[in-house]
Amino acid sequence: MFAHIKNVLLPLSTVLICSLTSCNKKFESDNYTAYFGGEIINPLSRYVLLCKDNKVLDTLILDEKNRFFKKFDSLTPGMYTFRHDPEYQYIYFDKNDSLMVRINTGDFDNSIVFCGRGDQKNNFLMEMYLKNESDKNNMFDLFDRNYDQFSKSIDSIYARKKAFYLRKKTEINWDDKFDLYAKASLDFNHLAKKEIYPFAHERRTGEVVSTKLPKDYYNFRKEIDFNNAQLTNYSPFVRYLTAMLNNVAYSEADNTFNLEETAIENNIKKLNIADTLFKNEKIKNSVLNNIAFMYLLEDQNMHNKKKFFDRYSQLSTDNSGHNEIKKIGDAIQMLTEGKKLPDADLINEKGEKIDLNSITDGKQTVLFFWTSNAKAHMVTVHKKVNELKKKHPNLHFVSINVDDSEQEWKQILSQYAFENTTELHSANFEALKDHWVITKIQRTILLQPNGMIKNAFISLFDSDFEKNLK
Repeated sequence: MFAHIKNVLLPLSTVLICSLTSCNKKFESDNYTAYFGGEIINPLSRYVLLCKDNKVLDTLILDEKNRFFKKFDSLTPGMYTFRHDPEYQYIYFDKNDSLMVRINTGDFDNSIVFCGRGDQKNNFLMEMYLKNESDKNNMFDLFDRNYDQFSKSIDSIYARKKAFYLRKKTEINWDDKFDLYAKASLDFNHLAKKEIYPFAHERRTGEVVSTKLPKDYYNFRKEIDFNNAQLTNYSPFVRYLTAMLNNVAYSEADNTFNLEETAIENNIKKLNIADTLFKNEKIKNSVLNNIAFMYLLEDQNMHNKKKFFDRYSQLSTDNSGHNEIKKIGDAIQMLTEGKKLPDADLINEKGEKIDLNSITDGKQTVLFFWTSNAKAHMVTVHKKVNELKKKHPNLHFVSINVDDSEQEWKQILSQYAFENTTELHSANFEALKDHWVITKIQRTILLQPNGMIKNAFISLFDSDFEKNLK
């Protein structure tokens, strides 16, 4: 067993199922039967979604013991994801695999254990994922180092992980189809660092290092198959592409690295690079959609948005993507300064519907969000509000809970007794998310005393948040 699961004790029912699903049963060549099941400790909802290429294939309902199990009469071998919102992870199915997974939502990724036919490959992917996450959390210090120190450090880290990869490849003896993902999880984390280094080093230290790199520094790009459709939605590949596009776009931006002023130019450059680099239409559209989605959330200048969207529309052939990106763009346009915040179904502790205009009370109003699924954030954001209220007593703070359960929201309010806020609950979070473009819980919306929008895309934790209050 891997180090991170050595001390996990599986319940007897799971052990029995794993022993049954890992047996050496023979299957006919045309039989693609597969099984997927598991147990969710501390579930956040009553279902698990099985997805492929960002599309939901099946909804697996938890029973009274928080378990699920499904036989698939025909499941194409390949990479899938399972989602237990807001979390997700990858799962690889070979022909006739029978996989069980056990998860504790209190520590989602670290708790995942696979068993059954096909478990070794999937446990390898989880082990490599956790290594990469730990690596990612420690890499910012590397970007401060000179090139020789940086290169030596990342090569040493890569060598250790490659040794692990080669050992597991020999032990498990997986095929080339799985190796595509196994090798990608090893290589692209390493290559992303190389792409990030030049502009991250300059932003953090002020030193322009790009002119000091070896002439063959980017030779690794020649070895990458950018048009392999199987990797289109695989996060190690997507993360590398993001870093590479940022690097190329920003390296052509006169080395100013003033990201705010050059956002429109850099993002249109990214669109153009993607159009040139990707010959596979599916991959190109996916990359264009990703660039567009991130840009629409970053730059709130409406003139810029039109210019960007015009270029995006010229390049993308994904009509469904156009519709989704346009939907987000239209929603963001309704959240510009001076406009009225779109209506939302909000209720107070008495269950009464609340109109935001009726509670702003002629003061600047700060709307922020929280969920019981992220209790650390819930406590921290209310603490931050108390600090700001002392400095700005005329500010009005409105706290909006986005959980499904109104009853649970009320129970939490009775336990914590939050001060200095008007506490409301979203009765329809899906509509709220679409109309207010809520993509992360750290989002904050600032309203003017007359109730009109002042800034709809800030955070209480931004270092310059209080500048918006002037």
